[in-house]
Amino acid sequence: MTSPSLPLVSAEWLREHAGDPHLVIVDATVHLSFDEDGAHIESARDTYLAEHLPHATFIDQNADLSDPGSALRFTPVASERFAEVVAAAGVGDDSTVVVYDHANGIWATRLWWHFGLEGFDDVQVLDGGLAAWKAAGYPTESGGAHYPPAHFTARRRPERMLSTEEVEAATGDDRILLVNALDAESFAAGRIPGSVNVPFPDLVRPDGTLKDRDELTALFENVGALDPQIRPVTYCGGGIAATAAAFALLAAGRSDVAVYDGSMTAWTADGHRPLERD
Repeated sequence: MTSPSLPLVSAEWLREHAGDPHLVIVDATVHLSFDEDGAHIESARDTYLAEHLPHATFIDQNADLSDPGSALRFTPVASERFAEVVAAAGVGDDSTVVVYDHANGIWATRLWWHFGLEGFDDVQVLDGGLAAWKAAGYPTESGGAHYPPAHFTARRRPERMLSTEEVEAATGDDRILLVNALDAESFAAGRIPGSVNVPFPDLVRPDGTLKDRDELTALFENVGALDPQIRPVTYCGGGIAATAAAFALLAAGRSDVAVYDGSMTAWTADGHRPLERD
């Protein structure tokens, strides 16, 4: 199966390739909400069972792909565990995976990034997610769907993810540019020193599809993220929206982006680490 050069596919493309025997469609949705008590995470399994793309399976990124021994949510599990989970979901070394979500695309890019972290690149993001599929007039299903178990080989690329210690060092390194993907208000309220801001909602159109390359290029050029002399490192509140920024940077021509997975949650865990504010 021929995949697009950018790992982004339209609903039409997915519809045309739905019968490919190597195709595995994954619903990557996680429910995230905020109130006065902070952030709340819930499994989207029930949402998936109520409605999903035909033949799509579900991978619970919170329950199955997050290290239970970490104090931070969504810290990637060990490579062996990742391989075990995705193989059980039907993803093998010869698969083409299409990921999507029910929300704003950041959960799909999170799973896309996690696959890339483990050395697997044949992963496409459905542009616009479930909403785009339905807007195209294509049918959905309810209930569970499963692919036969497969064999998946994980080969971690540690350079794709920075630790807090590495980010601390990067604040004094002119060769690294920290790109904050949170909204402008959150950025102004507190950020890692030296960061620039490209809010993840600015990366997509009102219908949730990714802006075109020229628009993305302008956004990232404006903050210096396309300078070949620097390496962009994206972050957000907890490492999810940061992957949407990494994906958009890839669309703008940067294939060397790293993600600070701990993001502001890890950075602010130590009150002695500095913050910049407007």
